[in-house]
Amino acid sequence: MSESPVDTLPKRKRSNIVLHPSGWPQPKGYANGIKAHGDLLFIGGLVGWDKHGRFPADFVGQTRQLLANIVAVLAEGGAAPRHIVRMTWYVRDMDEYLKARPVLGDVYREVMGDHYPAMALVAVTRLVEPEARLEIETTAVVPES
Repeated sequence: MSESPVDTLPKRKRSNIVLHPSGWPQPKGYANGIKAHGDLLFIGGLVGWDKHGRFPADFVGQTRQLLANIVAVLAEGGAAPRHIVRMTWYVRDMDEYLKARPVLGDVYREVMGDHYPAMALVAVTRLVEPEARLEIETTAVVPES
């Protein structure tokens, strides 16, 4: 088996590679898979409260705040949204998510840019914080310097 072009690059030059099998429909707002090399950064399930523990009243507001919270934790680890390889979204109400979906893409791009990691979306019956409408776990890979 020959080396792929990414395997021949120095480690510090490697970046995330989106995996998209030939013939598959193009995903919208996520990637089927990501290949990455570097330092792993795991962000536990965050919710959409601000630094004072207050939640926006609506799903979109909580999503915007939650994504900003993820960006803040990424920055603490020397990372940025482009380093995210996987996100798992837990929503309390799938219908609420689907209703907000037309706006969520804009909110996501506003906070995270045009980077779409592998994602999963799961409906759950409840979250630990009663006011939370959603929770997101995130994994990032920061390239070695």
